[in-house]
Amino acid sequence: MRAAALGAVLLLGACGGGVYLGFGDGFDDSPPSVSLAAADASVAAGQSARFVAAAADESGIDHVAFYRVDPNGAQWLGNDLSAPYEWLVNAPTDGRTALSVFARATDNNGNRADSPIVTIAVTP
Repeated sequence: MRAAALGAVLLLGACGGGVYLGFGDGFDDSPPSVSLAAADASVAAGQSARFVAAAADESGIDHVAFYRVDPNGAQWLGNDLSAPYEWLVNAPTDGRTALSVFARATDNNGNRADSPIVTIAVTP
């Protein structure tokens, strides 16, 4: 079948015709693109800071998850299922002077990508 299609393309190409043939199973293994921004540069300890993610993929975005980076690793905060993807994150009250967050976008085919970590100051 592919040999016949290739022959048709060569024949049409030789006479000036144009043809596009796509081979493949339509499998998408490309991760989505995702970025993250904070609404403010700082937040008071115990208060909420708003983070907004932008995510895109040719197959569409299923959800964006938000994570806070703590001394013991990343802590899942929750998922936003529709744009604009945003989450309110409580600033730590344990004396830390920074709040770090990242977003993880998952496309409709299950591919994932993480945004760069965004860090804002935590004031007493």
